[in-house]
Amino acid sequence: MGALERTFRLQENGTTLRTEALAGATTFATMSYIIVVQPQVLSSTGMDFGAVMVATCVASAAGTLLMGLLANYPIALAPAMGHNFFFAATVCGTSAAGGMGYSWQEALGAVAVAGGVFLALSILRVREKLIDAIPVGLRHAIGAGIGMLIALVGLHDAGLAVPGRGTLMALGDLSEPTVVVALVGLAVTSVLMARRVPGAMLLGMAASAVLCYATGLAAAPSSALDLPPSVGPTLGQLRMPNILVRPESIIVILTFLYLDMFDTVGTLIGVAQQAGFMRDGQLPRAGRALAADAASTVVGAVVGTSTVTSYVESAAGVASGGRTGLANMVTAALFLLALFTAPLVRALGGGIALPDGTIVHPITAPALVIVGAMMMGATRHIDWASDGVPAFLTILVMVVDLNISAGISVGFLSYVLLKVARGQWRQIHGLTYACAAFGTLYFAFLR
Repeated sequence: MGALERTFRLQENGTTLRTEALAGATTFATMSYIIVVQPQVLSSTGMDFGAVMVATCVASAAGTLLMGLLANYPIALAPAMGHNFFFAATVCGTSAAGGMGYSWQEALGAVAVAGGVFLALSILRVREKLIDAIPVGLRHAIGAGIGMLIALVGLHDAGLAVPGRGTLMALGDLSEPTVVVALVGLAVTSVLMARRVPGAMLLGMAASAVLCYATGLAAAPSSALDLPPSVGPTLGQLRMPNILVRPESIIVILTFLYLDMFDTVGTLIGVAQQAGFMRDGQLPRAGRALAADAASTVVGAVVGTSTVTSYVESAAGVASGGRTGLANMVTAALFLLALFTAPLVRALGGGIALPDGTIVHPITAPALVIVGAMMMGATRHIDWASDGVPAFLTILVMVVDLNISAGISVGFLSYVLLKVARGQWRQIHGLTYACAAFGTLYFAFLR
């Protein structure tokens, strides 16, 4: 206890060992769905499902430990939702599907570079200038747009969104058994979240899984526990993209970079305000927290997963009384224990084949829809009178084009154009002009 007190300052923060343990377990319960969803998303690029699951657990545990030990905050980390879809659909997607055609090894290399740059910026303390260069409205629109994209993927995985006859999209067959399972899971998850039940998304997936197994739509795993799969297929497989051959690699790296920065800053501020950590509008030890986040992204790329960032679900642990990094020690330990649940994870995230060959994911789809809905909450911070058009175009283009880079580029271009048209060109940060110029190059030559 003496060592714990010296390391985490429990009495100073008005907490106890029992309270921190409960908070850490609560945080894990609320974010553990990523252990199932992340392998499902990244395996679409050709990555090994089991290796990604191990990489997710290891990177989450490492990042959570770093945050707890370096910054002493009860804020857990894991591969970010939204970033994984940019990784899989945009960077590694085929050109026919609107993607850029990178290999997953090159995408991991881009993630590592972005994490390294983020770490350097955190150490040199210049990150604030970069963050200030991005208009507030666009920051929140980017998050909301990614949320819409994730929700759309969830609806598609559930069979609720299908190609329409004479329309761009139509509602799926609500009598299809897999659609019914997804709707039940969505209803259960929504009700549990409304009642603030910890682990609501994981319990929603469990309800969908039980219904699938009970109706014979899927076979239940013979065992829930086993030795962890090998991480060899993804460990150290990253390869740096050749910027000279493919200059659009700069856009990929920059996108990973500012998605990571803005997600981290937004989560840190939001959770810190709830916990009462802010002091005169500033977050103590912010540099350490950002450095821990950036280093975790590099670790994640090395073991084989997409951008690792702070999770807003940590607010559930804070609400349970978590006030120090000791809660993170518990969360990290549970991520490592989850390594032994590979059969269960594979059963939940493996998908179901329909008679026409279509693969649907009614067990995990509700979680994607709920995450998308949560991310749309960022729109309340947008000044629609001033930044409404650029923000709306950012969200719209991301969803219509299924391309995060395109939405961001359109957002910057429209923001600069409208500001200049209003005679407010002096109010635009120089780096914002640079981002708009980059967006022009993207559409003119790189896309």
